[in-house]
Amino acid sequence: MATSIAANAWVDPRAEIDEEVVIGPFCTIGAGARIGRGTRLHNNVTLMGNVTLGCDNVLFPNVVIGAEPQDYSYQGTDTCVEIGDANTFREGVTVNRASEKEDGVTRIGSHNFLMGNCHVAHDCKLGSHILIANGTLLAGHVHVQDYASISGGVTVHQFVTIGSYCFVSALSRAL
Repeated sequence: MATSIAANAWVDPRAEIDEEVVIGPFCTIGAGARIGRGTRLHNNVTLMGNVTLGCDNVLFPNVVIGAEPQDYSYQGTDTCVEIGDANTFREGVTVNRASEKEDGVTRIGSHNFLMGNCHVAHDCKLGSHILIANGTLLAGHVHVQDYASISGGVTVHQFVTIGSYCFVSALSRAL
């Protein structure tokens, strides 16, 4: 299968697109993007700044990866997002570039499933085989280790580490 780029997608000529990549309609791919073999971007996906996507990732509509960090102290440094292989980013997922406070990388491993409208903030580090349900928000500098699961609608405060095989859930109780 050859690489396929929709006629109404915008891909900066400096972006690096591997073989068998599919870029759907109305996608915007910036100069710093590197997209690995077999990755599929459905419609309206935006890659901004320095973003590296490994192989066989699937990005559903309205995913935005690589926007500047939402951090008052960010000074415009050329930070990045690095994403491994075989991840699924469902509708409306956002992943921000790193700030200058750690190593300059927001990193997501491989074989993760992020459901609709999740947010991964600057400087987060996610391992592999992680499940994050709809509407979950990870603040800056959150680290999630391999095989963790996070329930829908959970907000994780900055500088929190979630260990391997942990299950994090929102709790409520009617009075």
